[in-house]
Amino acid sequence: MKSQYLVSLTIGALVSLSASIGVGGIAHGGDVTAATIADAQKSALHKMIKTCGICHGVNGQSVSPTFPHLAGQTAPYLEQQLRAFKDQSRADPDAQAYMWGMASQLNDATIEAISTYYAAQTPPRAKAGDTKLTARGKQIFEEGVASQGIPACATCHGPQARGDNIFPRLAGQHADYLVKQALVIQRGLRAAPVMHGVIKDLSQDQMRAVATYLESLSP
Repeated sequence: MKSQYLVSLTIGALVSLSASIGVGGIAHGGDVTAATIADAQKSALHKMIKTCGICHGVNGQSVSPTFPHLAGQTAPYLEQQLRAFKDQSRADPDAQAYMWGMASQLNDATIEAISTYYAAQTPPRAKAGDTKLTARGKQIFEEGVASQGIPACATCHGPQARGDNIFPRLAGQHADYLVKQALVIQRGLRAAPVMHGVIKDLSQDQMRAVATYLESLSP
């Protein structure tokens, strides 16, 4: 029911924009200026961001580990994931339940605008966890686990886990969300060939340690 409600809100925002701007940017019933079109597009984007905020929190700072923080995430990664939701190539259970319907009506311009907006927001604050677990996670993140053939996570995600291009920011992300995503990738429920190869032999205890460390990192 919740996902259906969110889909209806999204479609409503897009319909509002379509009603304001006709095909090719021509308004029904009169002339419009470029400023009028820009205002209508801005209004539609604002409605979309409010809809996203129902789950992802104000300005992309989520209060529930079911939904990831979007604030401060890299724009290329957000664009990539929204397109994967739209074409249904990201097919983990939560993607199907929440994001397939949400992304189905998005066009390229809207995807880019949403991604740019959230990338510019202040990242979430750090959340301290168990010190021993955090220290273990830090070691795995920075050095990998040579005996298991696991490379350092920092190689792709950066020394402070702030992400780079299509490699997402992990710093400050909900630990529970990170563990859940690691598991769905490891089990092949979410298509991520590079990550699957990296974490295929990672234990759940190791996942939890790394996730606890990442959640403890400041913006």
